[in-house]
Amino acid sequence: MTDTETSTSTTNEESSLLPCIRSLKRTYDFFLPNYGQRYPSDPESKKIKIYSKVHDEYSQVRDIPAPSPSSSTAITKTSSTSTDLAPISSTSADGTLITTEGGDDDVELPEREHDGFKALGGHAFPSGPGVGLSAQSNQTGVSEAAFAELLDTLPHKKGDESAKVSHGLIQYRQMAGISERINPPAPGSALAGIEPIQYQKPEWHAPWKLMRVISGHTGWVRSISVDVSNEWFATGSGDRTIKIWDLASGTLKLTLTGHIGTIRGLAVSSRHPYLFSAGEDKQVKCWDLEYNKVIRQYHGHLSAVYCLAMHPTIDVMVTGGRDSTARVWDIRTKAAIHVLSGHNNTVCAAAAQATDPQIITGSHDSTVRLWNLATGTTSAILTNHKKSVRSIVMHPSEYTMATGAPDNIKVWKFPDGNFQRNISGHNAIINSLAVNQDNVLVSAADNGTMYFWDWTTGYNFQTFQTTPQPGSLDSEAGIYTLAFDHTGTRLICGEADKSIKIYKEDPN
Repeated sequence: MTDTETSTSTTNEESSLLPCIRSLKRTYDFFLPNYGQRYPSDPESKKIKIYSKVHDEYSQVRDIPAPSPSSSTAITKTSSTSTDLAPISSTSADGTLITTEGGDDDVELPEREHDGFKALGGHAFPSGPGVGLSAQSNQTGVSEAAFAELLDTLPHKKGDESAKVSHGLIQYRQMAGISERINPPAPGSALAGIEPIQYQKPEWHAPWKLMRVISGHTGWVRSISVDVSNEWFATGSGDRTIKIWDLASGTLKLTLTGHIGTIRGLAVSSRHPYLFSAGEDKQVKCWDLEYNKVIRQYHGHLSAVYCLAMHPTIDVMVTGGRDSTARVWDIRTKAAIHVLSGHNNTVCAAAAQATDPQIITGSHDSTVRLWNLATGTTSAILTNHKKSVRSIVMHPSEYTMATGAPDNIKVWKFPDGNFQRNISGHNAIINSLAVNQDNVLVSAADNGTMYFWDWTTGYNFQTFQTTPQPGSLDSEAGIYTLAFDHTGTRLICGEADKSIKIYKEDPN
């Protein structure tokens, strides 16, 4: 057998024995009496570790500040019984100890090397966890002359001979901003032009209170629309009916039937005596309010229709539904002008305005899309939200809008949809938003909470918790829809307890 074959066989035997050795070691360790306990620390290793750590952290500090007169006096008092200690550098035979004569006893101190120079000190190592002061380093005081001589032995950096403050202290002060406070910037410097942050003061708004509770629906109230005359408003419900109510008195004026599913969207035309409705039965209807009957139906949605919005200046209507599309309709010819595809989940919020972008949609896919009405294409996609966008509201006077989702209320600026700010604090599933001319923004949530905000600053100046009507479950304390009247002084809410609540400003 050759040497190569012998070495190969030996290697194979060793590799086959490794699993057995590992198993034996595990068994041995498992049955040890101190199994699971930490190994005792090695004093020498600990000593080297602390020395290395001290060297790494304090090697940059080369300049020791001069002692103040008060400290010199204190040192003199504590060392009144001993003579001045003048350090005399004398290296021993092995080159590891320096003898310093002072007082009656000679104290041997270790020599510490730092980047090519010698530092003389009273401590073998700095005081720290696990490091005690030795007898050699237990000195009671050092005279001023000895301290000055010790200071001269330390090298200074070039160009910084007069520095008396350590570099670490200077860096700390700069980070803390102390130097800027002690020595303010000159009027002509760049720092002088930086102004402190000014927080805008919230506008005062009158508190709101509950004015009236209206009962009449037998299902959840899911949609509200106020007539342009501000005399009446319409509500759509889960009972498949549309009811017309007098705004001043709250009395029922009319009930319209025809849908076979929950009515999720309502809009009253500002130019025609028409009321448009959209429901979960896939139907979009146009009601003639002079004859109180359906005169047009718009077919095209493949699933439930969840939102509806009227264009303010042209005879165009937009609807969004569970088929992940928004559709633009010509209200006179019933033709579908555009099918706005791009969302990949339910389109549950839609809004329209006279200027570009004329159509905005929000979806359960957490995005908001701005659409070009002329071409039917997406002009911008807003992806800041992390949860479903359930509501969109346009500001009546500013060129802005707000979108509501469980993560935040976000304010955007047109025409590009630039993000402006978050309005945070309503930690619930926000179903609806409404804003009036006085910059009062209201958000309503699935848990029955309603928050009143200052639009400009996002300050929450009032909070409501709705109360379910007698006979309703506590879980029915949810608010599904909000709408201000055209004066902005009445707030109409549709709730899960099948009631309609009207709020007004408290004059007191």
